[in-house]
Amino acid sequence: MQNILIVTEKNSLFVRSAMEHFKELEYNVVVEDLDVQKISKLKDTFEALILYMESDGHEKTQDIVYLRDKAVEEDIPIFYMGDEADELKKLIPDHVLQHVFQRPIDIKQAVQKIDEYVKNFGRQSKKKILVVDDSGAMLRNIKGWLEDKYQVILANSGAMAIKYLATNRPDLVLLDYEMPVVDGSQVLEMIRTETEFSDIPVIFLTSKNDKESILKVMALKPEGYLLKTMEPEKIVQEIDNFFEKRKRL
Repeated sequence: MQNILIVTEKNSLFVRSAMEHFKELEYNVVVEDLDVQKISKLKDTFEALILYMESDGHEKTQDIVYLRDKAVEEDIPIFYMGDEADELKKLIPDHVLQHVFQRPIDIKQAVQKIDEYVKNFGRQSKKKILVVDDSGAMLRNIKGWLEDKYQVILANSGAMAIKYLATNRPDLVLLDYEMPVVDGSQVLEMIRTETEFSDIPVIFLTSKNDKESILKVMALKPEGYLLKTMEPEKIVQEIDNFFEKRKRL
């Protein structure tokens, strides 16, 4: 059963009605307050996050930012239900905020729209890619290029990647070769020495295309490497080709 998270300022009749409609569609629904301390304790994996607010959210900026970061890191689409969303849109980027339902809201219709999104574009229909890079800009770019086809999880350090892999299994790791503290070669070594995820395929991301650098990367025996200077369309095509080849194995 898939999980839906409803984050709200108060458990109103509207929220209870939305819960019932989701349950009719066989979702498990978790309702939580818009509060960092409470949300951070949630351990379930969610297919969608519904943010329902009856105020402008000015007093909850810190909580909304935390919610946004959680959604970005775990690739959870956010659907907003409530009044004017101008302030909210300043905090949550368009690729994360999938849809805004403004009052008056047809609850049944809104739930059906979210259900359609989950079935067509949700986690179950996408390969999972963990992207590891210490550049926030690079992470955002890659997510933007890939998220239509793949579930993209972001990690901004080697340590964060290893922590994620301890409890999750992606279909591919896109790994920055040059990172501070724990670099790409060290992350790959840790992946290959842990039996639980030693067979997860890894493709390196590198900004250097000289012969010596490429030989150094390939000596570590990844499934391949991609140059960060490549056109986005080419990077996406290479990843598509990788998964197509694995289908034929």
